[in-house]
Order: sequence, then C-alpha cells, then structure tokens
Amino acid sequence: MAEEEDEAGFDEDLDDGAGGADGNHGKRKRLFSKELRCMMYGFGDDQNPYTESVDILEDLVIEFVTEMTHKAMSIGRQGRVQVEDIVFLIRKDPRKFARVKDLLTMNEELKRARKAFDEANYGS
Repeated sequence: MAEEEDEAGFDEDLDDGAGGADGNHGKRKRLFSKELRCMMYGFGDDQNPYTESVDILEDLVIEFVTEMTHKAMSIGRQGRVQVEDIVFLIRKDPRKFARVKDLLTMNEELKRARKAFDEANYGS
C-alpha cells in the first residue's frame, strides 16, 4: 500500500497534479504492452508481470527505437530511414547485426515463397 501511495505522488508530480495514479497512462498510449508481456513471460517472468515492469520496458524500447530512427535519419538520405542505415548503425554489435541479417534473409525467403505460391495458383 505504501508503494501505491509513493507511485501516485510521483505520477502527480509528473502531471503537475492533474492526473492521479493513472495519469501517466493517459498521456501516452501503450503501444507494445501485450507483446512485451508475452516476451517477458517467454523469458521467464510471471504470466502476468507487473504493469510497472512492462511500462519501464516499453519506455526503454520506445527510447531505443526513437534514438535509432533519429540517427538513421541523420546518416542516410536526409529525412528518410532505410534498411541499410539501420544495418550501418548496428554493424558493431555482433548480436544485433546477426539477428538483423537473419530477419532480412528470412524476409527475402518469404517474398520468394509468396511469389512462387502466387504464380503456381494463378499462373503467369
């Protein structure tokens, strides 16, 4: 109970007293809550993780994506984000680079499979 009172006070400070305990949720829509909960459970967390944990993780994800997007927009063609820009930014992180390469390869394989499937079904 003491934690809830502290959290409510913290949220009020952020909202300038206008929000209450749920004020932070009203400011910004949670985009990845469902996916993050599933990922957290898959990595060993409880089936229903604390909302605060999900919110913190979502804030980190959004911050990472925003930073990467801004960096990608500044290095490549101004104002555009291309796959090559993202690959360039993560080239020094072997785990991320390997994962991106795997995902891009899988994407190409799926495109070829869809194309072959469509040609087989509809004829060209």
